[in-house]
Amino acid sequence: MKMTSPWILTLRRAGSTMLIGALSLVSFPHGAAQAQAVPAVVAADLNPEVATHRGLDSRPAVRAQEFLVSAANPLATQAGVEILSQGGSVVDAAIAVQWVLGLVEPQSSGLGGGGFALVYQTGSPSVHAYDGRETAPAAAQPDRFLRDGGPMPFRDAVDSGRAVGTPGLVRMLGDMHARHGVLPWARLFAPAIRLAREGFEVSPRMHAMVAASESLAASPEARRYFYDEQGRPWPVGHRLRNPDYARVLERLAEGGPDAFYTGPLARDMVEAVRRHPVPGDLSEADLAGYRAVRRDALCAEVGAHRLCGMPPPSSGGLAVIQMLALLEHTPIAELRPTSAESIHYFSEAGRLAFADRDAYVADPAFARVPVHGLLDPDYLALRARLIRPDRSMGRAAAGVPAGLLEPPAHEAPLEQPATTHLVVADRAGNVVSMTTSIEAAFGSKIFVNGYLLNNQMTDFSLNPVDEEGRPHVNRVEAGKRPRSSMAPMVVFRDGRPLLAVGSPGGSAIINYVAKTLVGTLKWGLDIQEAIELPNMGSRNRATEIERDTPLLKAEATLKAMGHALRITDFPSGLHAVMWTPAGLVGGADPRREGVAAGR
Repeated sequence: MKMTSPWILTLRRAGSTMLIGALSLVSFPHGAAQAQAVPAVVAADLNPEVATHRGLDSRPAVRAQEFLVSAANPLATQAGVEILSQGGSVVDAAIAVQWVLGLVEPQSSGLGGGGFALVYQTGSPSVHAYDGRETAPAAAQPDRFLRDGGPMPFRDAVDSGRAVGTPGLVRMLGDMHARHGVLPWARLFAPAIRLAREGFEVSPRMHAMVAASESLAASPEARRYFYDEQGRPWPVGHRLRNPDYARVLERLAEGGPDAFYTGPLARDMVEAVRRHPVPGDLSEADLAGYRAVRRDALCAEVGAHRLCGMPPPSSGGLAVIQMLALLEHTPIAELRPTSAESIHYFSEAGRLAFADRDAYVADPAFARVPVHGLLDPDYLALRARLIRPDRSMGRAAAGVPAGLLEPPAHEAPLEQPATTHLVVADRAGNVVSMTTSIEAAFGSKIFVNGYLLNNQMTDFSLNPVDEEGRPHVNRVEAGKRPRSSMAPMVVFRDGRPLLAVGSPGGSAIINYVAKTLVGTLKWGLDIQEAIELPNMGSRNRATEIERDTPLLKAEATLKAMGHALRITDFPSGLHAVMWTPAGLVGGADPRREGVAAGR
């Protein structure tokens, strides 16, 4: 694997010490891991959104010549096609898609949340990475989620005002338009404003998500919007109007992002957070001071391809690239996609990648993240030696890249992003791959002016220190961005974009995206076939396989290889576009209700 990113630094190899568990230090060579007991499931493994589409009804890939949009709702995809048909850029279209998603898929993303986007323009020497991640309020302290000497219960943490971080999505989209937009900013709001005023039909997924929520109705504002007078979720097909959301979009169309971060809209958000029964400390100063960050994408050459993803504070790009690089040292390309051996190798690579991301990744403004060392070819080659062909390693320990003595203290937070992903691409090779989120389904459940506020603060480690009192790298700190698993990716071959992909799904995003890349790059599947492959992998705990899929046939073999199995729903929402000699090919995940469309 050859590194080709500004993150890269060539380092000399030396021996090191590795932390095993919470207490003992054991000397190992670089890349070593120690098998440990694997708990079957922890809170971080829970699906952020319920499964609403059981089974995998195969659908054909969508083909186009000029442009393609793949997004999580047909109305949102249609908005992107509309903007592109008017001569808009791929960034213009992505922004219009997002405004509609915030209306028709409010459980997953919206104005009150954040996100990450990769933007590539044909002829550009680099991929732009836009960081619109939420930030901790200035008043936030590391003990934010402690109670009675320990972390507070999961539900108390996520459904509260103190879970709300400063939203970043609107500022990020404004920055993207300023640099890459073609159409006037105001025109990008037209599809969403029209739908908000005229109404849209409640989709099966939105109805199911409202019905499954245990706490959404506790918010009076949310109850008035999402439920009828008898307190029942609006039925599928009900025409739902959101004039408050339309008015907010009209203000943003006229006043730009500043209209969201200052003035009446900012005051309304602050008041909603502070009057919650468990109030938060978001302030108008937090909103006025928020800045999105334009970073260099994290890129590396793996085999014949150049993989580009988000750098920290997202762990998604790093972990996906690590997994694909580790799998270069295995025979997975020659195996059947649903075989026990494929599941084994894929899961073992995931164990190693998740061990590293849990230990090292945090906001780079607050922590040294050794990205270059974690992607160093020699380091990854040594880590890959830990993958045995016939036996699972169980729980992997974090590796130690050159220059470090041991991994820092780490804890897997209760990462539950209710999230969405979209891809917009054209035949010239211009592309946006963007993942956005409000965290757990319906976020904090705080509904203001027609949209929901995030609860991304619980993506920080709830306990700021480990059992020895050492601070976690992903602890809460004022102004800090929590670690994420969002993994928008763009893959290049011979200097040209080959595919763009991403997914919602909490920390499982990493495995969803890596699976799709293995399907296309290793197994030669088209993008729709790769998306529809059964989901699998390990987040360095149990080996997880998707319920009601052919993977279940490998259960006995995997158990004999030492895998602790967890059979579960895996409601990914993969969306992708691939460039081929015959044109563009789009894919959308049948596990949700998204579609691809183009011209």
